[in-house]
Amino acid sequence: MFRKLLIANRGEIAVRINRAAHALGVRTVAVYSEADRLSPHVEAADEKVCIGGPRSDQSYLRADALLQAAEMTDCQAIHPGYGFLAENALFAARCQQHRLAFVGPSGRMIQVMGDKAVAKRTMKEAGLPTIPGSDGILASLEEARGLAGRIGYPVLLKATAGGGGKGMRVVLDQSELEEKYQEARLEADKAFGNPALYLEKFINNGRHIEFQILADNFGNVIHLGERECSIQRKNQKLVEESPSPAISASIRKKMGDRIVKAIRQIGYVNAGTVEFFMDPEGQLYFMEMNTRLQVEHPVTEMITGLDIVQEQLKIAAQYQLGLSQKDVQFEGHSLECRINAEDPDNNFQPNPGKITRFEVPGLERDGAVRLDSHVREGYTIPPYYDSLIGKLIVHGQDRAGAIELMRSTLEQTRIEGVTTTIGLHRTIMKQSEFIEGKYSTRFIPDILKL
Repeated sequence: MFRKLLIANRGEIAVRINRAAHALGVRTVAVYSEADRLSPHVEAADEKVCIGGPRSDQSYLRADALLQAAEMTDCQAIHPGYGFLAENALFAARCQQHRLAFVGPSGRMIQVMGDKAVAKRTMKEAGLPTIPGSDGILASLEEARGLAGRIGYPVLLKATAGGGGKGMRVVLDQSELEEKYQEARLEADKAFGNPALYLEKFINNGRHIEFQILADNFGNVIHLGERECSIQRKNQKLVEESPSPAISASIRKKMGDRIVKAIRQIGYVNAGTVEFFMDPEGQLYFMEMNTRLQVEHPVTEMITGLDIVQEQLKIAAQYQLGLSQKDVQFEGHSLECRINAEDPDNNFQPNPGKITRFEVPGLERDGAVRLDSHVREGYTIPPYYDSLIGKLIVHGQDRAGAIELMRSTLEQTRIEGVTTTIGLHRTIMKQSEFIEGKYSTRFIPDILKL
C-alpha cells in the first residue's frame, strides 16, 4: 500500500478520501487554496500545502502546483476525488509520467469515455444498448436535420465533451433545430472549449439509472448494483437512492452481467459508473460513463457494506479485488440528500456565508444515519466553489423505512446562517410520487414546479 497520498481536492470529498486512506494506514497530504486555509479538510490530513489563490483556476485546477506538492511531500499517489481534474486525461497521464499512481483509470480510458460520442460507440460495440441517434459527432446542421427526420422528433442535442447539462438542447420539431443547434454549439464551446455535438432520440419521462463498477489490473470486474438519480434539476442531482424502485432483481442481474462483460472488454480499471436512461417501458439505454468516484457513492456503500474509496486505493496500489460478484450482497435500502447552500425559492441562487448553527441528529445510531461533510458550526462557506454543504445518507431495512428515517432526520436537522435546500428535501420526501417510487427526471419541474 502507498505510504503517502496527496488528495487533489477540497471540502467534503477531501475529508472522505482522507478517512479511507487513514483506515488503510496511508498518510495524507491536503492541498488548499487561500480561501480554504481554515477548512476542516485541511485539518484532517497529516500534512498540508497551499497551492494558490482562491479561485479554482488559481489553485485546484493547477496541475503543475498539484504535481509539485506531491513531489515535495514525497507522495506515491494522487486521488483526484470528483470535479476539478478528476476526469482530466492529461492530468492522469502526467501523474504517470511523474511516477505517481493516479487513483482512477488511465488517461487513455478517461479520454475515450470523456468524449460522449466515442463512449457511446465504444459501449455499443461492447454490447450495451444505446439510444438511437448519431454514431459519432455531427458533421453539420444538415446531417442533424437528416438524422432527426429519420428517427423522429423530439431529439436531443448533446455536447460530446459535456457535463452538468451544458451544451444540451431538446428540439421538439424541425422549426427549432437550427436555432437550438447553434445555441448548443456556442454553449459547449464556451463551457468545454469544444463545440462538437451528437444527437439522440429524446425520451420524455425517463429515469436516470447508474451502475457502480470496480475493476482491477488483473481482469477482475464486479458491479455493485444500481443507483436511482432521477430527482434532479437541470441535470444536477438532488436525491439518490439504491436500489432503484424501478429495477427488479432479474433486470439487475441481467444488466449487471452485460456491464461487467463490457467493462472487461474495453480494459477499464478502477472505480467507474455506467449511466443509463430508462424509458417509460423499462428499456435501459447507455448514456455515458463517469470515470471517477461519484458524489452519490455512499448509498451503494450503505447497502453493500463496501468502502468504495478504499477499494479505489487498493486497485491503484496493484492489489487484486478481494471479492467476486457472488460475494456482493445487497441489504436494505439507502437514500442520499445533497444539502446545498442554495435558495430553491430564488432559482437556486448560491448562498455562501457563515454557518451559525449545524446540528444533524442520529449520527450515532448504529450507522443508519451518515453525514459526509466538511462543514461545522462557525465555518464560512466561500463563494468560489460549489455550494455543497454535505450529503445526508440513511439506511433502512426497506425503502419505506429509509424514507421515514430520512424524513425524520431532515425534520430535526438545523443548519442556520445560510439558506439551504433542506426544506426542498423535506417536501420531496412527502410527495406521493416519490413515496410510491413512480417518478422520472421530470419530477422537479413537473411535480414541484421548480
